[in-house]
Amino acid sequence: MAKGTHSYLEDDRNKSIKIYVNGEILSRTDASISVFDSGFLLGDGVWEGIRLLNGELVSLDEHLERLFFGAKELDINIGCSRKELIKIIHKTLNANNMINNVHIRLIVSRGLKKTPYQHPNANIQGSTIVIIPEYKKADKKINEKGINLVTVNIRRGTSDTQDPRLNTLSKLNCILACIEADKAGADEGIMLDINGNISTCNSTNFFIIRKGEVWTSKGMYCLPGITRKIVIDICKEKNIPIYERDFSIEDVHTSD
Repeated sequence: MAKGTHSYLEDDRNKSIKIYVNGEILSRTDASISVFDSGFLLGDGVWEGIRLLNGELVSLDEHLERLFFGAKELDINIGCSRKELIKIIHKTLNANNMINNVHIRLIVSRGLKKTPYQHPNANIQGSTIVIIPEYKKADKKINEKGINLVTVNIRRGTSDTQDPRLNTLSKLNCILACIEADKAGADEGIMLDINGNISTCNSTNFFIIRKGEVWTSKGMYCLPGITRKIVIDICKEKNIPIYERDFSIEDVHTSD
């Protein structure tokens, strides 16, 4: 079971889920991709994590907007429209008879290569699309006991190195931060930007409450989180002071 903010209740039904792989619905044991796939070889692709709650795909439009934007930035042709992709998602959910407390990992890679080489001209066919739906009911105990955070040395990069605002399959930066945090006994790592300001956590966006105000980073060095936007919108709607600004780890230590 994942720890920290991603803790969920184990569910035996996940042992027999059906997974979508490029037009086929396959059993968990049979689902696979080629060792020559761009996603496996290079982490070359984009992904989204979408929740299914009470029959509703939460913030689906926003997730697909981010997916297609990321694919465009990477010059990846997903190979289908948003409407077609929604049909594929529902097809996968229906094959599993899923309605509630489901987490969907939607993955799009650049596709199959003829040889292990980074240049896209080595690709020999269109994108690879994989949809993995799992029963993942959040563990409420996390809300009761909270999580432990530690500031890590791994920093968020810039858009001219590897754009941290894109939800790509290449997660090495965050994985290294996660490993460092785990070795320090924490659930997640707080990551700074190149200027030493707070950016994000390794797998979640980060907010603090300070003197009655909600602070979060400017968003230049973190993923444009769907939940992050929802929190910001709720604060504005409820007239709660919310600021996207630079702030330091010292500000975090003195937060409410």
